[in-house]
Amino acid sequence: HVQLVESGGGPVQAGGSLRLSCTASGFQFDGSDWGGYRQGAGRKCEVVSRKQSDSSTDYAESVKGRFTISQDVVKNMVYLQMNDLKPEDTAVDYCAAEGPAWDSDSCVNAESGYWGQGTQVTVSA
Repeated sequence: HVQLVESGGGPVQAGGSLRLSCTASGFQFDGSDWGGYRQGAGRKCEVVSRKQSDSSTDYAESVKGRFTISQDVVKNMVYLQMNDLKPEDTAVDYCAAEGPAWDSDSCVNAESGYWGQGTQVTVSA
């Protein structure tokens, strides 16, 4: 079966940086649509970043210029580099493949795509 596992979250002060990593078994990121999602307490499941196969990468307006996604094809891993973190970035972050292109009510209850377990990012002022 397909399984995605992500890591790299944790507490950080505003202005700091974190890098999230996501590995997959039973699935190849290369050639797929994949990206990062997040859901803060009481908020929607937000599409943070998304890359379509053979296409450009899109970022949410709130993270443009601060977040960058990348891919290691050989290792079958994807990454989210987060710089200049702000308190409003506090959320559970997810990696997902073949997931939705739009924001939704719930990341955990998403009906489409292959999702990681989520990792908590907490940014303090």
